[in-house]
Amino acid sequence: MVRTPLTPWERQRGELFGALIRQARGDRSMVEVAAAAGVSAETLRKIETGRAPTPAFFTVAALAAALDLSLDRLAATCVPEEDVAGRALSA
Repeated sequence: MVRTPLTPWERQRGELFGALIRQARGDRSMVEVAAAAGVSAETLRKIETGRAPTPAFFTVAALAAALDLSLDRLAATCVPEEDVAGRALSA
């Protein structure tokens, strides 16, 4: 399967998501958080650095649960309302 290139907006969203996860992790180790979420430390590392800008929903949900973040907060932080409105109008 060939994956289409990410848009600049998708890359930026991934960087925002990674920064939020990194901030929420705080002093906890990557290994500790990854284990609590049931993902590999390498997956968490890729997400935090923006190299995996479009993780699967269940990965996002597992990380949110492990870090006590709401999915609503993640969405509000990573997808500003004006972008959602603008993208919805142009779609």
